[in-house]
Parts: sequence; structure tokens; C-alpha cells
Amino acid sequence: MNEPGLTYDTGALIAAERNNRLMWALHRAALTRGITPTVPAGSLGEVWRGSQQHHLSRMLKGCRIEDFTKTQAKQVGVMIGQSGLNDIVDVAVVEGALRRNDAVVTSNRSHIAQVANAMNRHIEIYDA
Repeated sequence: MNEPGLTYDTGALIAAERNNRLMWALHRAALTRGITPTVPAGSLGEVWRGSQQHHLSRMLKGCRIEDFTKTQAKQVGVMIGQSGLNDIVDVAVVEGALRRNDAVVTSNRSHIAQVANAMNRHIEIYDA
């Protein structure tokens, strides 16, 4: 199994753009520990509005953006069917986090937990 990592969902990115002190403290702590947080491409797409997002741009420099592959899309579809949650971005966040053994930073704890529970898996969740 992989070493535990960290995945940022849309809510975490919004918190960074709003210059949320707790989000930035968590991000700095991750980088200090040698953890490169993962940002799923769908989450980035939900928040990116252009070059004026200075705080978000700064955070993304310390992150890895994960593309959405055909294999992941198929797995996410299966997980949507099993969890009953139709939010493709939230389900993709969980798919990637479970695959990488990541904790998730989110503003939508209930969606993340719903999908993980449907997969009979535990996922560490931090509130953004």
C-alpha cells in the first residue's frame, strides 16, 4: 500500500483562494512533511475562473494535478452506481483518494463519507 497522502477537493481549493488560514496551515504542513497534495482535474475545473486567482495559483504550484483517465471514469461510474451519489467530481475525489490511500480535505464531508462507506472503505476526512 502507498504511503498516506492528501487530496484536495473543490472546497479545499475554494478555501485556499479565500486565503483561509487553516487551509494554508494544513497545506504548509503537508509540504513540510514531503507530501505533495493531489488535486483532481475535475475539482480544479469547478473553481478555476482565470488568472486573477492569485491564492489558488500559488497553492497549485505545490500540488500535483491528476488527469481523469478512461479507467478512472469507468471506476467512478461503478462507484456512482454503488453509492447513489451523482456528483461525478466528489466521487472522482474519493476514487483517487482510495486508490492512493489519501486523506481528503473537503467542505463536503457527507458526500465523501457516503461514497467511501458505499465502497466499505474508511477515508480520513479533514474539513476545509
